[in-house]
Amino acid sequence: MESNNQHLRLQEIAGDLEIVLKREDLIHPDISGNKWRKLKYNLQYAKANSYKTLLTYGGAYSNHLAAVAAAGYQYGFTTHGIVRGDELEGQSLNPTLQYCKQMGMALHFVSRSLYKDKEQALSTVVIKDKNPYIIPQGGTNTLAIKGCREILTTTDKTFDTLAVAVGTGGTMAGLIESTQEHQHIVGFQVVKDIEIRSRIRTFVKNNRWSLVPTHKEIGFAKTPKSLIDFAHSIANHTGVVLDPLYTAPMLWHLIKKWKENTWNFGNRLLVIHTGGHRSIKGINQRLAAQGSLLRWPCSSF
Repeated sequence: MESNNQHLRLQEIAGDLEIVLKREDLIHPDISGNKWRKLKYNLQYAKANSYKTLLTYGGAYSNHLAAVAAAGYQYGFTTHGIVRGDELEGQSLNPTLQYCKQMGMALHFVSRSLYKDKEQALSTVVIKDKNPYIIPQGGTNTLAIKGCREILTTTDKTFDTLAVAVGTGGTMAGLIESTQEHQHIVGFQVVKDIEIRSRIRTFVKNNRWSLVPTHKEIGFAKTPKSLIDFAHSIANHTGVVLDPLYTAPMLWHLIKKWKENTWNFGNRLLVIHTGGHRSIKGINQRLAAQGSLLRWPCSSF
């Protein structure tokens, strides 16, 4: 399950900015990218300690929920997902939640206000197994960081600057912990979360990293025409399909900053493709429901 590095030739898009894409999206057929990295040691721990049930949290388009559902199906766990938004209960499921159900995950819908208090939300869920293995939203915990430390390999030592999209901060924390002294990690924060910086600091011991807030312009689950056109352009030039929630917004912002001369880091970058293709069907379904003629580029997922 080794990922591959792919040189993106984007002269027409990014000028002399040299981008090498680390294809973490290719490391597992169903649990791609950072989701597999985060779950790897959590699954091993759950098995070693005789847990039978995995329970986790996520939104309606959560790649994390889909990954846990797939992992449970493949590795013999019962799975439960607490889903943000009680208004979704009884409605037709979007493709992400359909996939979760197909993989055997029981879905429990809670109100958005209740969802903010994870322990209180958990207390409302009735499941047979009174001792589930609980994986936090987004999968970020100490074992997840351990898995994400394995993203970088010896071939990546030649890069001075690395870039990654940031959701809960776990993937970035793992990357920070595995960098060489000459390397700097730039995280593009695609979600509004004031705790990300402090969360990362609980796991890392060096300061070779920076956060770039991007969620106000094009962030999580925002799919304006400019971002969709950008994704099509990348796919046409390189054959790479980016996910709409993380890697595409990150790369869009990166190139935008480069063109505006506000990029303060190197011009030869290793960019991490963290997977997330599972969300594409759901995004396209939502665009169709809005009457949009635009569609996100399709992938094999």
